[in-house]
Amino acid sequence: MPQTDVAPQSESLQNTSIDQLSINTIRFLSVDAVQKAESGHPGMPMGAASMAYVLWQRYLKHNPRHPKWFDRDRFVLSAGHGSMLLYSLLHLTGYDLSMEDLKQFRQWGSKTPGHPENDITPGVETTTGPLGQGIATCVGMAIAERFLAAHFNEPSFEVVNHFTYAIVSDGDLMEGISHEAASLAGHLGLGRLICLYDDNKISIDGSTELAFTEDVGKRFEAYGWQVLYVEDGNDLAAIDRAIAEARADLSRPTLIAVRTVIGFGSPHKQGTSSAHGEPLGEDEVVAAKQNLGWPTDKHFFVPDEVYEHMRQAVTRGEEEERRWNELMTRYAQSHPAKAKKLRDWYEGKLPEGWEDVLPEFATGEKLASRASSGKVLGVLAPKLGNLIGGSADLTPSNKTDVKGRSDFQKDNYRGEYFRFGVREHGMAAAMNGMALHGGVRPYGGTFLIFSDYMRPSVRLAALMHAPSIFVFTHDSIGLGEDGPTHQPIEQLMSLRAIPNLVVLRPGDANEVAQAWRAAILNQNGPTAFALSRQNLPTLDRTKYASAEGVLKGAYILSDSAGTPDIILIATGSELQHIVAAGETLASEGVKVRLVSMPSWELFEAQPESYRNEVFPPEVKKRIAIEAGVTLGWERYVGPEGRIIGIDHFGASAPAGILMEEFGFTAENVLKQARELLGR
Repeated sequence: MPQTDVAPQSESLQNTSIDQLSINTIRFLSVDAVQKAESGHPGMPMGAASMAYVLWQRYLKHNPRHPKWFDRDRFVLSAGHGSMLLYSLLHLTGYDLSMEDLKQFRQWGSKTPGHPENDITPGVETTTGPLGQGIATCVGMAIAERFLAAHFNEPSFEVVNHFTYAIVSDGDLMEGISHEAASLAGHLGLGRLICLYDDNKISIDGSTELAFTEDVGKRFEAYGWQVLYVEDGNDLAAIDRAIAEARADLSRPTLIAVRTVIGFGSPHKQGTSSAHGEPLGEDEVVAAKQNLGWPTDKHFFVPDEVYEHMRQAVTRGEEEERRWNELMTRYAQSHPAKAKKLRDWYEGKLPEGWEDVLPEFATGEKLASRASSGKVLGVLAPKLGNLIGGSADLTPSNKTDVKGRSDFQKDNYRGEYFRFGVREHGMAAAMNGMALHGGVRPYGGTFLIFSDYMRPSVRLAALMHAPSIFVFTHDSIGLGEDGPTHQPIEQLMSLRAIPNLVVLRPGDANEVAQAWRAAILNQNGPTAFALSRQNLPTLDRTKYASAEGVLKGAYILSDSAGTPDIILIATGSELQHIVAAGETLASEGVKVRLVSMPSWELFEAQPESYRNEVFPPEVKKRIAIEAGVTLGWERYVGPEGRIIGIDHFGASAPAGILMEEFGFTAENVLKQARELLGR
């Protein structure tokens, strides 16, 4: 059933003086902040203030005193350039965002950055600004809500019962990711996803007639969405009716196209692109205030009655949360095991003994790391329960399915496996939304080469500290016959360049198990696996160091007595080559140290003492081998070391031939080591 307990509803919303006063307060807080900062986007908040006001005042279920209350509605300003709209709403409704914070818009150290950031401003659910990301992230939030509701709700106990709302712009809907995400949302019938489309028909270049003339409504209808229209963006009653109608249809997501005027109220700039991304200017600010009957001699002005009116959100929100807590208390009495599990999931608690299920692989067993990953996932996901995910139409290749799990579909929201389709970018953003929503740990698979298609979402995951898990397989020229279009060369190093992203390229099956352990423990950011298509030998861990060294990023796999003559370093599929070369060198009397280095990021997080223990500064002769670009490895091999890599595109041929032709062999490591040692 639709929610009916968020705010008192009447037949229609009347356009009262307090409504208009509140809407104009939102507009001019935004205008004044942009003007003071001398940068920003005033036009969108001025045009969209009315629909945002109706949503927040009449429908949004939230508690400003507890922004992370679990059963709150999620609101996303996908058009993140209009951030002052959101900041004004947060301030007026009683979040921990002061007037001084508004005055520090876009300034160093402020809580009001140029685009919303989820870990800086209370009440901001997701970082937005790169257009299309917000609406795509919303899809993941709506997925998480439906999944958790299906698993935990019981008759008379709808403990998971909320909506996801977004305000989206023309620019959002132009971006390709919006097509991927909207298509998926329609397919899944995510009826608790409601997007208000700020249809102002203006982009930076000018009228959308220049480049964007499609029928957006028909496009979304084709995706399976309900599409509603509001002809006047200042008609509060029409907006109210549209949102109510959207909430009444839970069988499909809804797009409400609201015809707005960018920069509404500005006599000379409204309806033009000049209102989009620059301050109105002092004279035009005065003119706009005069036009809408606002005091021209006051800046950052909030009438007392507006504070009194809009901060009723605090009372409503506290009451909503109180009622939910009471519901949870009764739920725990009737369904104690489920109640505990739900709390554990949304608090991010891991079940006792979860690490004990990680498999140990037999020495000599040959498995592609994608295959061993699948085996690890097969036992780990059922133990954790909320470790859920899927693949971008590459399930047989990524090995991301889990035996016994069903597909998440519109008729089965209990399903734990996701068929994201050939929508890598949309998949990644949806994963971020699931992670940010809370209660689940999402993973998603594709080929490493296609990380390029999803990079903006991977980058945002890192910026937002979202613990998404990206499973990239077919990680090198070892892909083989598909050729250079599918063989990643620069992608691995490119991912390492993203701050706060942990990249793991494990070298055998037991390292894969520990890599998954590291990913689950990493709850403060995303993790990316780089996994092989080709088989890799499983090392004898009675002879070589425990794979638990993966948790430190790099570890001494084997060593010699005393200071080493040379250090051989490898990741992933090349680990076997330094092992073979090391055995030969040791038989020749060389003191050789082997270092497995699956994660630069985890290694750099270790104390300097440990890093120097692995790589003694006095040992200058070092060789690193990795089937990717050599850029960056100089930081570990130093000026006297060597790097075996590939700084050109691959070729179409069987993997074994490619590896030999391009020098990824034990023989080449041995040759390079002997030359370096002067032998």
